[in-house]
Amino acid sequence: MSKTLVIVESPTKAKKISEYLGDDVVVEASMGHIRDLPRSAKEIPAKYKDEEWATLGVNVDAGFEPIYVIAPNRRENIKKLKKAADEATQIYLATDEDREGEAIAWHLVEVLKPKVPVRRMVFHEITESAIRQAFENPRDIDERLVDAQEARRILDRLYGYEVSPVLWKKVATGLSAGRVQSVAVRIVVERERERMAFRSASYWDIVGRFAKEGDPATFDASLASIDGERVATGRDFDSKGNVATGVVRLDEEAATQLARALEGAEFVVRSVDTKPYTRKPYAPFRTSTLQMEAGRKLRFSSSRTMSVAQRLYENGYITYMRTDSVTLSTEAITEARNQIQRLFGADYVPDSPRVYGNRAKNAQEAHEAIRPAGETWRTPEQVAREVGSDEARLYELIWKRTLASQMPDARGESVTVRLGGVASDGRDAEFTASGRTITFPGFLKVYVESSDDPDAETDDQESILPPLAEGDPLEVLSLDPTGHETQPPRRYSEASLVQRLEELGVGRPSTYASILTTIQDRGYVWKKGGVLVPTFTAFAVVTLLEQHFPNLVDYAFTARMEDDLDAIAAGEEQRVPWLTRFYLGAEGLRQTVRNKLGDIDARAVNSIPIGEDDQGRQIVVRVGRYGPYLERGEDRASIPDDLPPDELTVERATKLLDEGSRGGKILGTDPETGLPVLARTGRFGPYVQLGEQEEGSKEKPKRASLFKGMDIDSLSLDDALRLLSLPRVVGKDPDGVEILALNGRYGPYIQRGDDRRSLESEEQIFTITVEEALALLAEPPRRRGQSRQSAARELGSDPTTGKKITVRSGRYGPYVTDGEVNASLRKGDDPETIDLDRALELLAARRERLGK
Repeated sequence: MSKTLVIVESPTKAKKISEYLGDDVVVEASMGHIRDLPRSAKEIPAKYKDEEWATLGVNVDAGFEPIYVIAPNRRENIKKLKKAADEATQIYLATDEDREGEAIAWHLVEVLKPKVPVRRMVFHEITESAIRQAFENPRDIDERLVDAQEARRILDRLYGYEVSPVLWKKVATGLSAGRVQSVAVRIVVERERERMAFRSASYWDIVGRFAKEGDPATFDASLASIDGERVATGRDFDSKGNVATGVVRLDEEAATQLARALEGAEFVVRSVDTKPYTRKPYAPFRTSTLQMEAGRKLRFSSSRTMSVAQRLYENGYITYMRTDSVTLSTEAITEARNQIQRLFGADYVPDSPRVYGNRAKNAQEAHEAIRPAGETWRTPEQVAREVGSDEARLYELIWKRTLASQMPDARGESVTVRLGGVASDGRDAEFTASGRTITFPGFLKVYVESSDDPDAETDDQESILPPLAEGDPLEVLSLDPTGHETQPPRRYSEASLVQRLEELGVGRPSTYASILTTIQDRGYVWKKGGVLVPTFTAFAVVTLLEQHFPNLVDYAFTARMEDDLDAIAAGEEQRVPWLTRFYLGAEGLRQTVRNKLGDIDARAVNSIPIGEDDQGRQIVVRVGRYGPYLERGEDRASIPDDLPPDELTVERATKLLDEGSRGGKILGTDPETGLPVLARTGRFGPYVQLGEQEEGSKEKPKRASLFKGMDIDSLSLDDALRLLSLPRVVGKDPDGVEILALNGRYGPYIQRGDDRRSLESEEQIFTITVEEALALLAEPPRRRGQSRQSAARELGSDPTTGKKITVRSGRYGPYVTDGEVNASLRKGDDPETIDLDRALELLAARRERLGK
């Protein structure tokens, strides 16, 4: 009897596809990649261990032949797939339609070695019609795509394995370099350098409130020019605070004087300029724009966006989510137009379908934009009844964007009004006011794109001015001098970093989520309020690469590598000659690393100058084995972990160094021991200490961290003694076991033996009673294996799986878990304040790294 075996990547996908193909077809999952280059020395096959190139996993002396090994956690599944292949009469490989999917299909053939016909089955949505059509129209494996994926994998291995050891020797162990990763870190570091070099400038203008005589409606206008010379605005200043020539810069005194001189002046409308306003709809989503908008609108990280999109795709709700294309199929356009007609009427259906051109140079990832799946699209309300909260919100975003892409332009009018008056001192002052009205919303009825700038006007924002005509007299209601400060360039969010990488042509959309996860996991950047902050370690790594391997972090060079890899995929370039040029020869990476290694001054690359103090002494940040620290001559001081580089000013650094050199601030004397009580700042923040460590003694003085609401500058002796009194003995339980109340690195808690429970506030440390402590220790009951962990704080339920998400404190620090996957908190995350959304982000990133 004929039996067909279909192999896909995931069990979810397998379950869904098997529903469409009937009982004669067996659908199995490969569980992602089944083999890869060896990740450690123990994975290298014995016959290659003595080869010079063995650690690379690539035979660079024989055509860059890769050595593939089967991952230990895939062996059992491969046995199952081999058994299924032996029982099949034909095999269909239905892995994803991009490079990675093509490579997985090729590896399956190489490992399973089937004796029956093997065909490649591709689709970009999991619906019955799409699956049946793909099943009936298979093709062969595309060797060019496989070659391109293999070239990328080998290139990334050569880059990482040659450059990372340089970072271990010259910066710190455990660091990594990567073709796209290192460029992404450079972009974030460059922005921080700009912020550090930025000098703020102040400027003033006047905001007036006016009304047309006899009209109750009011409007605001800003001072634009004085005697025909334009008044300076923020865009007229450079990063050093210098103002451009040809403009008038007002300070507070000048603005105030002019406002007074304009009191009683007669103002009239001098001109009214009206122009038509048109805004075209945005293209449907591709991978990068989906990540950007989900970050801005839903506050999803890139990894969380892709994880949610993967679930929507595998369950048949959207098309394939890794794509550079903004093209919609004829059937999709027809369905979009039908839904628009049904929901909004004929006025919102343009005369002809809209067609979008692909902006990406090599839109190769898939054949269509990300859109709702199927010939008839479900509404967001229907989907919300079937999926979790994250999936429903992302589906709604995709559905709205797709509909909007096939709707008419938004139309309206924009108006610029100039009005002026003559001051009592004879100066002519001209003000401007701008307005916008939308007469036909078009696509804006469905979708408005967001911005990373919270002050930016959105496309649907209206500012309505009263009807005004040239010569109209105006009533002056107020004239308010207003001060402004120029702002440093905004740090990158995940969304804007993805946008920047795409603009530069660095990396591909399918890799952006994993790159963002990697640079955070490696300790190069951390999140603060949704933006990416580089660490001083990132500064050192970028400095080393810029000075000694500039090509490797050069934007144009990296973009050209992407183009070359795409040329390999298109058959226009051969893999082996290209890799030979990159890696071997006098100018190749291998020889370059060997030539440069001895030239790298570790102290120089690990030094970030901050400036001079008021005595002319240089202050420098040094990146050491155990993290960054400040240095000024012989003085050293720790840098708080949560201090962004641009906030480490000369003044702040001087304060930290002075505290360190003085041994900290002396608060007074402990009445019981007679020892001095000191307040200091260390790597993990401010703390108090009782006395100094005696020379030759191994016993360290008692220390206690400050509570979150405390400030080292206003700390009193009583506060310090109260902190040093901890741990507090609350009492004993009925069995005579002592209960302690303590303040730890991750917050306040009580402890009885190895059993711990978090407290709601630090003040509870001093107020909790034995009865309250026993009640807290009684619930929630501890599960086996948790005796050395603090009690879990429940954050809520995963909207997809329903599993409870908790934050816990483990042996290696705080982490979040859903009971199956654990994800460590990152720098900038606080276990006491972390919320469900952030926990889901961390878990999504961890699942992606684990391949789950």
